[in-house]
Amino acid sequence: MERLPGGRRSRLVSSLGLGRRSWEVTLDEERGRLAWRDPRPPRRAGENCFVPISEIIAVEETEFNKKQRNIGRWQKMAKLHAFTVYYVKRARNHRWRCSDVTFWCVDEHLCNQWTQALKELLEMQKSRPKQLLVYINPYGGKRQGKRIYEQKVAPLFSLASISTDVVITEHANHAKDNLLEVNIYKYDGVVCVGGDGMFSEVMHGLIGRMQKDSGIDQNNPKASLVQCNIRIGIIPAGSTDCICYSTVGISDPVTSALHIIVGDCQPLDVSSVHHNNTFLKYSVSLLGYGFYGDILKDSEKKRWMGPMRYDYSGLKTFLSHHYYEGTIAYQPAKQTHGSPRDKDSCRTGCYICKKSEKQLAEQTKEHGLKHEEGEEDWKVIKGKFLAINAVNMSCACPRSPKGLSPAAHLADGSADLILVRKCSRFDFLRYLVRHTNQDDQFDFPFVDVYRVKGFQFTSKLSEDNESNVMDIGKKRFGQFCRDHPACCCNIVNSIWNCDGETLDGSAIEVRVHCQLVKLFARGIEENCKDEAAYNQNRIDQLL
Repeated sequence: MERLPGGRRSRLVSSLGLGRRSWEVTLDEERGRLAWRDPRPPRRAGENCFVPISEIIAVEETEFNKKQRNIGRWQKMAKLHAFTVYYVKRARNHRWRCSDVTFWCVDEHLCNQWTQALKELLEMQKSRPKQLLVYINPYGGKRQGKRIYEQKVAPLFSLASISTDVVITEHANHAKDNLLEVNIYKYDGVVCVGGDGMFSEVMHGLIGRMQKDSGIDQNNPKASLVQCNIRIGIIPAGSTDCICYSTVGISDPVTSALHIIVGDCQPLDVSSVHHNNTFLKYSVSLLGYGFYGDILKDSEKKRWMGPMRYDYSGLKTFLSHHYYEGTIAYQPAKQTHGSPRDKDSCRTGCYICKKSEKQLAEQTKEHGLKHEEGEEDWKVIKGKFLAINAVNMSCACPRSPKGLSPAAHLADGSADLILVRKCSRFDFLRYLVRHTNQDDQFDFPFVDVYRVKGFQFTSKLSEDNESNVMDIGKKRFGQFCRDHPACCCNIVNSIWNCDGETLDGSAIEVRVHCQLVKLFARGIEENCKDEAAYNQNRIDQLL
């Protein structure tokens, strides 16, 4: 490789065969990409075709005649040597695919030089995992987790020279318990094959292990938790894949596997949930009381219906129209930029999340793990609510492409607290319908949304026995509602829906931990025509 002037990094330029033509191929370490162009382009050509080095999956020497069609006189002159570059190709709707391009030449030394140069640059991609611990839930969703991993994911990991230790989970909390004991520090990441429940289990295991090894008491709601630097990969194979959809843009096993291979890293906020100084659960997507809690409670009795149970229970809960009275105290996220009513969504390289990451680093450097909380900043709301939702991300999914809070950020250290007050069935239906279209779902007089870094909730039923959860000042609970409609006169409390898992007990204390875990993801990319994908389509036409 030639050394560029001024001490810049190297560049390799050669004339190599691609299909039936000779192309000028450039490996530019300075610009971080592999590019090729036809020196005699057709009329509409002229652009360079390129692949970022960071998105090259693997490079292999190739038996040319087995991969390519007859190329005429070159085949008769000399033995041809070839190498194949496997790389990420973008398709529609944020979907990634593994594509390849094969270059050939008659000079064996030149072919080896290219292969070696590309492999050396791939070795320099330090963020890429070399060894992974994989947990597969064989029972989640449509029971396809094992097949999806073996047929779609494992071959890609093998191509990228990633070694794996695979564990097939046999019972609930198998992965969580295993992570508390296994030597996790020899792995570059942990991969879960399943739905949101499987991810939650792995996340609880990793966070719990980090706090255990650091001597942090998880039962202390004011404890500053130690960040987990071991990334988590999600291969979607469950009934719900909200977390994968909200962080990648699509629930697709191949796309997620490629994000893992290239070593993407996306920090993620995590909310801790406590009751009476006892740790209950962590949440990264939805923490819902009322409507979404009732749906989950009813659907748990109908698991035999499969994913269809959510539709049935949703309709049943909507018709029941239960509401609940309680008191919410929340702490506004004053240092967080942005608002839940913003028009811009969190995307790859999000400025707000980057700024929060910088603030977190400065705070850690200055105060360490010490946490400072201003009691005077708490605000209190009393009322009758159909739904109380706290989300750390948009919670987007195929049925609700914008999610519950379209402007929520993945890693800004805050949650969006959405309060849906008592209203008519028709108005509540209008609110739900707006989750499926482009209209502002918060533009109702009975809907309030706040960006918070923590909140506490209790109902009148738990006031006498659990009032110490609200340890901010004087008692501030209103009169419990006693005028429920006949269809729900015996209903006094809902349950909490914590990332699709039931959480009994209405009185809770929630705190958001900024960027506590990291995923093999990069956030949702802007949905625009990708130049590399365009160039690849043009190459396919030319060959």
